[in-house]
Amino acid sequence: MRTACVLPSRHACCGLLGASAIHLVLEAIEVYGVRKYLKVWTAYSDSPLGPAVRGVLVDEFKHEDTVVTGDADRRLNPERVRNIFLGLNDGLVEILGAVSGFFAAFGNSIAVLVAGLTVAVAGALSMAAGAWVATSPEAEVRATEAGRRRFLGESAVRQAEAAESPLASAFVVGLSYLAGALVPVLPVLGGAQTALPSLFTAGSLIVIVSMLLAFLSGMDITRRVVTNLVIIAAAVGVTFAMGLLTKLVWGVSL
Repeated sequence: MRTACVLPSRHACCGLLGASAIHLVLEAIEVYGVRKYLKVWTAYSDSPLGPAVRGVLVDEFKHEDTVVTGDADRRLNPERVRNIFLGLNDGLVEILGAVSGFFAAFGNSIAVLVAGLTVAVAGALSMAAGAWVATSPEAEVRATEAGRRRFLGESAVRQAEAAESPLASAFVVGLSYLAGALVPVLPVLGGAQTALPSLFTAGSLIVIVSMLLAFLSGMDITRRVVTNLVIIAAAVGVTFAMGLLTKLVWGVSL
């Protein structure tokens, strides 16, 4: 059995947040373990050692399910994780791009602040509405299927029961978006005269978010961080160029 709180940072997190944090970290580490086991199986499945390796992996998977999850529901809800990081990532990238473009077009921190906050609030409401509209039909289908199973005396599907409601999904996505969107705006509120402070704060947070998401989902951390940084660089470059072009063509100035 692998232990979750070996590193000091993980130990501190577990001690601060309690059993839920321990359970979450265990599940995240389990994802990494499963990926490694599957790589071993891919390497040896067609060899004479295949049957023996399969037996070992089956025992290990059952052991981890017992130790990590047991009879309790999994703390790591994939739908909730997706909603949180979807909103947070979109808010960071979109508003950082907007702030960069506004600075290029206006060159005035007050105008950038007002425009940035307006776009952030509008974006959060739009994301929340979009999440609600997208998940409402799915929730109705799940409820209908659950009702059919209950009528037939069958047990309901566990994942369907654990899925978030449309209202909860909308709230999580909208709030996460707003939280991410405020990060590039806060330096402007503090008096920044260029987009560089916003780029630094948003870039730092996106690195942290990318590392956390990669850890929880078992992805390669370096690849995830680099991918998000490239996306941010592209968004900032395009919007800054658009702001300069707007100022040049229409003579926008404040």
